[in-house]
Amino acid sequence: MASPARHVKLFKNGRNQAVRIPREFELPGEDAVMRKEGDRLIIEPHPRRSLLALLATLEPIEEDFPPIPDLPPEPVEF
Repeated sequence: MASPARHVKLFKNGRNQAVRIPREFELPGEDAVMRKEGDRLIIEPHPRRSLLALLATLEPIEEDFPPIPDLPPEPVEF
């Protein structure tokens, strides 16, 4: 369900135009994505990066690891 429209003021912040986002429209996090669709300005929360996306940015490990013996599991009583 969409929130009701609200009149907001635009102002200058240095060379940028800015708008104060009222509390009821507050976005989570610290980053957002902004785009224009015709005359509309769309601001959405920046999607969180997945663990796979983060791991893809890491450099490969060049170090050789020693072999790990594959021991049989110990018996478990239920």
